[in-house]
Amino acid sequence: MRPDPAFFDIRIARSETDLLAAQRLRYRVFVEELGGDGKMVDHDRRLERDEFDPVVDQLCLVDTRRSEGDLDHVVGVYRLMSGEQAATFGRFYCDSEYDLAPLRACGRPLLELGRSCVDPAHRGGSGMFLLWNALADYVLDHGIEILFGVASFHGTDIPVLAPSLSWLHHHHSAPPHLRPKARPEGYQRMDLIAPDRLDRKEAMISMPALIKAYLRLGGVVGEGAFIDRDFNTTDVFLLMDTSAMSAKHRKFYEGRWQGQ
Repeated sequence: MRPDPAFFDIRIARSETDLLAAQRLRYRVFVEELGGDGKMVDHDRRLERDEFDPVVDQLCLVDTRRSEGDLDHVVGVYRLMSGEQAATFGRFYCDSEYDLAPLRACGRPLLELGRSCVDPAHRGGSGMFLLWNALADYVLDHGIEILFGVASFHGTDIPVLAPSLSWLHHHHSAPPHLRPKARPEGYQRMDLIAPDRLDRKEAMISMPALIKAYLRLGGVVGEGAFIDRDFNTTDVFLLMDTSAMSAKHRKFYEGRWQGQ
């Protein structure tokens, strides 16, 4: 049974409590569930945080039935960083893993999506639908043309991930003029299996739901994956160019998308 949308609120974090609750949710997902870590993670307070949190917008899905005092009211979050915010701060999060020179050179309005996660109780239901609709509104309100970010496969066992990585490389590579490349220190080839040996069903088994969702919206990937040892993930660069979307996909960003 899907949660009733009437119990949800969607907002940019408006208080320290909202931010802490978002970091608590990220800790539960990225640290406790997926085994990640980081230099600014606060294990005592169970907060997953980093230096970008004070300067970005935190788009929060709030369950109004949960207690704000217990920091469990944020049940979904997207971290949003515009090109202007990145210019002021000095960099995007993705700069540490990918060379973003092609995106900066395109001169178009950019938005980085990061730290996306949802409480297990709300995955796949109306809460995620509301979160994505709010993201669509944000994109329209700010005139964003290119959305991007890294999406992660859990673990770093490349032979297990080879079908998925190869499928992305052969079928969903970004146009060369917009295609960031993974930095050498974490670079992992994605063209591991020849196209004629790939099986789509096998490739999709290990494909995270978030990546599948981006692909359905016309998402494409950068060159190479990046091995993130701190978070125990294999990251791929995902990009969505709103001008290249089909009419069906555009409806999502115009607020008329009716779900999957």
